Amino acid sequence: MKAVPTSGALGAEIQGVDLASDLSDETVLEIRKALLEHGVVFFRDQHLDAEAHKRLARRFGEIFIHPFFVAGDDPEIMVIHRKPDDTSIVGFEWHSDTTMAPEPPMGSILYAVKAPPVGGDTLFANQYVAYERLSDGMKDMLDGLRAVHSDRRVAGPDSGRNAGRTTKARDDSDWCETMTLHPVVRTHPETGGKCLYVNHSYTVGFENMTEGESKPLLDWLMEWGHRPEFTCRFRWHDGSVAFWDNRCTKHLAVNDVVGHERIMRRVQIAGDKPV
Repeated sequence: MKAVPTSGALGAEIQGVDLASDLSDETVLEIRKALLEHGVVFFRDQHLDAEAHKRLARRFGEIFIHPFFVAGDDPEIMVIHRKPDDTSIVGFEWHSDTTMAPEPPMGSILYAVKAPPVGGDTLFANQYVAYERLSDGMKDMLDGLRAVHSDRRVAGPDSGRNAGRTTKARDDSDWCETMTLHPVVRTHPETGGKCLYVNHSYTVGFENMTEGESKPLLDWLMEWGHRPEFTCRFRWHDGSVAFWDNRCTKHLAVNDVVGHERIMRRVQIAGDKPV
């Protein structure tokens, strides 16, 4: 197995592994080490059916059931389908997955069932570096500060996110908002490193402040977290896999596919309470 870095900030392409069959304890340990070192790891030319995909995820933890996307036949799997005439997509803004949950997923494994010939790349941003590059004064100010995370921007009858896209979030009247407080700077439970932990999709304000009061600093932190020098970019082909550490990275799906279908399959891995 060989890990080839994809940028100076984060990401590595792992070569020499068949994820459908080579799941020895040694291989799983090496993949986990690479994930912790690089934040996101990529694989090419894989052949994963749904069961193999879930089997791979379970080697790293329990499967996390997504709380508000409309599931198909299998709630453990989320299919992200873009049809040629779709005008909107899932994940078009910088985010970490499902952070309004009390225990957000530790990671996600995304598999390209059908990639477009061009476009539809995914960008990732290193939140260790985003925190490390802050001034000492900013770090002191953020120490102990907590943020409010909510899913009202991405689900529910008032979000408007389902318009123009095939993959749907719940927007029925029985949907209920989930809100949780998380630290603005979290400590990674495996590496001990500190990470900036706010994102566009879910973070709506700071604890004990109005959203208006929170907005200037929160907007700055979220934009800071994906400066170009903190990022890498992954181009998809059929059979490509991205496995990202949701605790220390953000990501964004580029909405630039024109006239082509894109089908991705995602399985998320359960995590723990951010501290």
